[in-house]
Amino acid sequence: MCRLGQPDSSLGANSGGVGEILKRPGQLSAMQTHIVPVGFDYDRLIAPLVRDQQDVDRVILLEGAVGSEENVEYAQNLSQKLDKDFQNLLGAETDRFVIEDVYDYDVAFEQAFDLINAELDRGNEIWVNISAMPRTISFAFATAAHSIMVERQEDRDKIHTYYTAPEKYLETELAKELRKQRELLESLLDEEGVPDEHIDERLDSATHLLSEFDERGTTIGAKEIDGSHIVELPVASFSNVKPFEELILFTLGEHGEFESVSELAEALARELNEEYTDSFRSKVIYNVDLLGPGGKGYIEQESHGKSHRTRLSRIGELWVRAHSDDREKGH
Repeated sequence: MCRLGQPDSSLGANSGGVGEILKRPGQLSAMQTHIVPVGFDYDRLIAPLVRDQQDVDRVILLEGAVGSEENVEYAQNLSQKLDKDFQNLLGAETDRFVIEDVYDYDVAFEQAFDLINAELDRGNEIWVNISAMPRTISFAFATAAHSIMVERQEDRDKIHTYYTAPEKYLETELAKELRKQRELLESLLDEEGVPDEHIDERLDSATHLLSEFDERGTTIGAKEIDGSHIVELPVASFSNVKPFEELILFTLGEHGEFESVSELAEALARELNEEYTDSFRSKVIYNVDLLGPGGKGYIEQESHGKSHRTRLSRIGELWVRAHSDDREKGH
């Protein structure tokens, strides 16, 4: 099942929904697939590949649909230009689609997990560019790539994440140019025949913008997302998950929380139609410890009395969410 947002109906013949992307037949030989979250950058997303003469067979361009109308339109225009240039300059097949909420880390992780796995299943080599887009998307895709490397050891050399540093930041150049324009406007105030109110308006606007830039940098404020101004970015585990550990994680995912490890063990015994014994309980405690903060980090516990409330950690929730489809299919 695909959850990578909705395709943009204006994107043209090479565009497709994620369902279409994931259903295409496998290739006879490995393709070099680049996943490129677009954001507000152009050069960093294509220039290094052209300059280094990288093999690029397929490009998946991700567009964000959150923000002001101007920002969304700007990102779409850049994506359209990249679409054409990846085809013309590198001969790559391209797909473009929209990520509905670029600040929803959990959904982005799940999307990235599905997409990268689908490309690997087709025998392709994956390159994830994390230079652009909001950091929530870039980090989600990087973390998902890392998680899949752990799970698919045989494919770890086919998964790459990469970053490109810019040669120059245009914000400082724009600010420099705006200062010159302000000086020009100030000089025009002394000229005869120029309407002062027009100059005053533009001068005030430039002065205000420069003042904010000097004081705050390139951004303003902190946006609230889901009731918080902080989006936690969990880190993937360095260890694979074994079958019994998987069962524990899925059980916690279904029930949410258990008041004690004993309650969790009883639920697992019922799930497996096994007798609940001290030995079985000890096995669950041992595996919960392996999955806990001192181990793989998928489970967190809170002490109350002699018991420990047991639930999934943030990365544990993401793991369950990303693997639910495979479980439903019986994989």
